[in-house]
Amino acid sequence: MRDLVLIGGGHAHVQVLRKLGMQPMPGVRVTVIAREPHTPYSGMLPGHLAGAYSADEMHIDLGPLCRFAGARLLCDEVTAMDLEARVLTLAGRPALSFDALSLNTGASPGALGAGAAASDIVRVKPIGRFLPAWQQCLETLSPDDRILLMGAGAGAVELAFAMRQAVPASVGLALVGRTLLPGFNDRARAQVRLQLGRQKIALLEGDPVASWSPSGAQTEAGECLQAEHYFDVTGVQAPTWLADSGLLFDEDGFVRVDEHLRALSHSFVFAAGDVAHLEGQPRPKSGVYAVRAGPVLYENLRRSWTRLPLKRYRAQRQALAILRTGPGQALAARGPLTARGGWVWRLKDAIDRRFMTRFQALPRMPEPLPPPELDATLQGELPDPMRCGGCGGKIPAATLARVLGRLPPQTHPSLVAGVGDDAARLQFGPSAPEVLATVDGFSAFIDDPYRFGRIACLHALGDVLAMGGQPTAVLALATLPAMGPALLERDLSAMLAGVTEVLAEHGAVLAGGHSAEGPTMALGLTILGAPGARLLSKRGMAPGARLILTRGLGTGVILAAAMRDAVPTRVVQATLDEMDQSSRAALEVLLAHDAQAATDITGFGLLGHLAEMADDGLGLVLDRQQFPALDGVQTLLEGPVRSSLHAANRSVLARFSDAAGVSLATAQDWRLDLACDPQTAGGLLAAVPEARAQDCLAALRAAGCAAASDIGAVTESGDWQIV
Repeated sequence: MRDLVLIGGGHAHVQVLRKLGMQPMPGVRVTVIAREPHTPYSGMLPGHLAGAYSADEMHIDLGPLCRFAGARLLCDEVTAMDLEARVLTLAGRPALSFDALSLNTGASPGALGAGAAASDIVRVKPIGRFLPAWQQCLETLSPDDRILLMGAGAGAVELAFAMRQAVPASVGLALVGRTLLPGFNDRARAQVRLQLGRQKIALLEGDPVASWSPSGAQTEAGECLQAEHYFDVTGVQAPTWLADSGLLFDEDGFVRVDEHLRALSHSFVFAAGDVAHLEGQPRPKSGVYAVRAGPVLYENLRRSWTRLPLKRYRAQRQALAILRTGPGQALAARGPLTARGGWVWRLKDAIDRRFMTRFQALPRMPEPLPPPELDATLQGELPDPMRCGGCGGKIPAATLARVLGRLPPQTHPSLVAGVGDDAARLQFGPSAPEVLATVDGFSAFIDDPYRFGRIACLHALGDVLAMGGQPTAVLALATLPAMGPALLERDLSAMLAGVTEVLAEHGAVLAGGHSAEGPTMALGLTILGAPGARLLSKRGMAPGARLILTRGLGTGVILAAAMRDAVPTRVVQATLDEMDQSSRAALEVLLAHDAQAATDITGFGLLGHLAEMADDGLGLVLDRQQFPALDGVQTLLEGPVRSSLHAANRSVLARFSDAAGVSLATAQDWRLDLACDPQTAGGLLAAVPEARAQDCLAALRAAGCAAASDIGAVTESGDWQIV
């Protein structure tokens, strides 16, 4: 009935999500907006730089965590908010409405001195943008380079020790800041100074960087500090997009919240972590406070819906700080107490790993059991309870062919050509223009109605584009599950916004449609179009032609793996980005290079759709090494995960043999499975004259089809081979 939006995937929100998985909020739909699908744990960053932790070990994958919580994940950035209308403006999608809001975005890097724009300075926050820059630094680092870290607080000190372990000893490394470890006791500072000296890390204390020039960093005293690599680890500031929100801020722009973590100015807004200023309990900007705030934030978000009294959050006055000071060594400080040694590092490592395990090893719900009265021999015939959406949920080709074969012949004077091609060709009268018509649709494979609307529309347009046509008008059948009226309006609006955006990009309009309530979100689209200057068909390939595929394969297995939390969310997001691309540019290249025939690769997979193109006596010789795969697909196909339609699609392999003439019906090779994987919003497959093939490939890649590949040839022989 109501929408709760969590902005940011910080240390407090990940705890809210885990608790939601254990104890949902009835009647509340939760949406997480995060710039990156993998949220880094700042406590492990120095260890990661030093090689103690892999990237996966120091990141929380928000995809599985959100699915566990029953929450939607939108990988985007908020750029503005209207609290009066309760609407968020996002960078890459339409505005999003909400009923309640929680902020855990962290803070932004502090302002740099004058002239900084002229220098190449890497900001350590946000961590997601720092890590690629650090990797690039390592790849270009020379033995006599110098690294300068601006800042002398705990974060800068830890990074300096980690960088020293990661770079050659000949590389110069220096810290520059006003005060070493502000807030720490004298003994801790003395021990850190000792370790900095032993590890040849220069400390320039008392004269921080004030401005920049092409020659280097200028300190307050006027000294010029030169280095090949500059990293900023100084203070932080509030995110700039909050400034015009109407919230109450402290003098530094952070959201003022009360002891319940609720904004002083708006009762439906909560905030925790660096973005918040806890009224009456000011604390340093440190992840430890966000970690401690997480359980209270969840409880108060839950209670806010039921009007129960809110819990108080009491931030500890003195937090335990543990700094990694070298391989297997760490320093702990709390108030006047200090300790250092290997046991301190082991303690920190155990604390960090225990925290991360809570979000990386989520409890698993039991698989549904078949009814006990069902005969054991029939239990093996039950469908997989995790059925795929998208084209992985299509009816198998063999079943569809048998049903269509039992129908009476479908003829009509207006039907120029129908069943068997990507779109029907209609002509309503001898002098009337020809019309292309097709229909497509499926249930949702993601819980984002806007992105689903875009991809479903691009997929449906593929039939008209594959024939060289121009889409003109579309009718939609939109299905949404039961929900409150406000949420229903928001989701339908988002879905149709995605559809109409894509149609506008292709010069077409949404001309009408129908809506319905159903068990899941689904979308069906009827596409009407006009033939282009040259009409393409599935038929028409000539012996000697080369088979050109414009896009990588593997969407089916990636989406199936995502349902089982068996693939990183970054791989899923990259796949969705690939699916959210039009084939129009590829079509123009294929037509310019005299394509003889074409089709779009969808539910029946590469081999299933290629069989339709060659099913008139032509032969095929395919090179399996040239089948292009999306990132991450090989690992998945070498494992047990498959799309729901995969087994049925594999039946086409019985028609193929290898170079020795041996049937491939039961052959085990991940590339053969790749060629049978059902695709959603897949690329185009075209037959191009051999003399034009290489130029066509080059033009496709120049047009953005980086995975375009020549997968084989058409022959006169009726044999179908995969070598």
